[in-house]
Amino acid sequence: MARFKDFGTGDQDKPVEELHFSLHGEDFQCKPKIQGKVLLDLIARSNAQENPAEAAKLISEFFGIVLLKESFERFTALTLSEDKIIDVEQLSDIVAWLVEEYAKRPTPLPLVS
Repeated sequence: MARFKDFGTGDQDKPVEELHFSLHGEDFQCKPKIQGKVLLDLIARSNAQENPAEAAKLISEFFGIVLLKESFERFTALTLSEDKIIDVEQLSDIVAWLVEEYAKRPTPLPLVS
């Protein structure tokens, strides 16, 4: 007998919450969902690298993928600003938070003791 499993069409019919963050008083809108492969590629590339230049490129690419066009343009301008400094730690925190949000799965209810 043949083995088969239909993985369906995903959760396209489920309502999606907006996803955004604030930095230096500006609100940046992100795509509410991204392809799972984007996250897998990010994880694969981030774990295998010891090259700071590659890490910087990866973070820039990530923001280009997840931010809506208008937000990405403003975000890029902000990160190049001479008077509003965004350090590497802040950028890393934003990336980590976004990855968590995109990878979220319903969490089980806590056990009652």
